[in-house]
Amino acid sequence: QVQLVESGGGLAQTGGSLRLSCAASGSIFSTYAMGWFRQAPGTERELVAAISRNGDITYYFDSVKGRFTISRDNAKNTVHLQMNKLKPEDTAVYYCAASVLYYSTTIYSYNYWGQGTQVTVSS
Repeated sequence: QVQLVESGGGLAQTGGSLRLSCAASGSIFSTYAMGWFRQAPGTERELVAAISRNGDITYYFDSVKGRFTISRDNAKNTVHLQMNKLKPEDTAVYYCAASVLYYSTTIYSYNYWGQGTQVTVSS
């Protein structure tokens, strides 16, 4: 099975940028669809962006379209989430997750999760 470790979270001002990274190990990275989820206190975990195994299909939650970009490098076993034009409502713990499907936007298909990284956007 795959192990996932996120990095790159922190504090940003409104309008600023952060780049999250997720390093995978323990399995063949290119056999997993990848997703970035987030969860703010008192809310359900939601899918922010997803990418297929070879990167040909991507998905973005409506509120992040045009601001966030998901990408992957299968040679380096990493997936990234570039977050621009950050808003206070983007504040949450961000999780990297892997699914054995080719591509998925369903949380229940994601079986492997990182520990999460905090993103805080100040107004």
